Amino acid sequence: MREVDKVIAARLDSSVALVGDVARYIILAGGKRLRPALLLLMSGALQCSDARRFNLAAVVEFIHTATLLHDDVVDESTLRRGRTTANESFGNPASVLVGDFLYSRAFQMMVETGDMRVMRILADATNVIAEGEVQQLVNTHDATLTEAGYLEVIRSKTAKLFEASARLAAVLAGADAQVEQHCAEYGKALGTAFQVIDDALDYDGDVREMGKNIGDDLREGKMTLPLIIAMQRANPGQQALLRRVIEQGATGELTAVVDIVQATEAMAATRAAAAAQAQRAVDAISTLKANSYTEALLQLAAQLLVRRV
Repeated sequence: MREVDKVIAARLDSSVALVGDVARYIILAGGKRLRPALLLLMSGALQCSDARRFNLAAVVEFIHTATLLHDDVVDESTLRRGRTTANESFGNPASVLVGDFLYSRAFQMMVETGDMRVMRILADATNVIAEGEVQQLVNTHDATLTEAGYLEVIRSKTAKLFEASARLAAVLAGADAQVEQHCAEYGKALGTAFQVIDDALDYDGDVREMGKNIGDDLREGKMTLPLIIAMQRANPGQQALLRRVIEQGATGELTAVVDIVQATEAMAATRAAAAAQAQRAVDAISTLKANSYTEALLQLAAQLLVRRV
């Protein structure tokens, strides 16, 4: 990760000072670096020492950061990782344009690998992420969204970059098609579990630990898994309240919504759904040769389930 940080620092360089200021503000804000860590861990699991892994780990972090910059503008978010968002600090225009810079810098860096397969994986992933973000926008304030529709969105907007990170490691390692697919399945399932837990924390997390505002999803009219399950299990009166709050994006009734989510045991069901995805991730790499890196990948899947941030 120190090597990746060196690449990130070097490639944030720009003749326009504001570009570096905004990019460093969000990249150096203490993010989890899960996606680059996943690429490095999977490379180790496959005994791959290709030096390009550091460059590609930085690429996936740049792509992820670009999506965060754009998401915070779209969602009108004010808090991320315990401090004000870049759009709150620098304004929406700067956040959008620096997000564009990070996307284009990522594509410059992936071209430098000289590998068309690598470029295709990352280009396809970036396009799928964008489609997922648009579909999530379409789904806002839709109280009829199903679990299948929800999963489709998060597998696009979140899990796809996890999947690409794990797949890239297999490509660098020269793994066969079956091993590559197992790695990709691990990333996809891990990313899905990560997002499901993230959505659960919007209703039972601690703002001081999470570094973001509780109830943001509700304010934005996002129908996430806790709400979908609660809607399915609620009585008619509770359903009417949930429907009204989702359609209006009103956080004034957050306490009542949380009470319904808890009463219907939707939170336990949400965490069970995340656990099932984590188990899928574990199963996907069960055939890889055991070493300290595969052990870390198994621990990562388990730790996602108990995270509070």
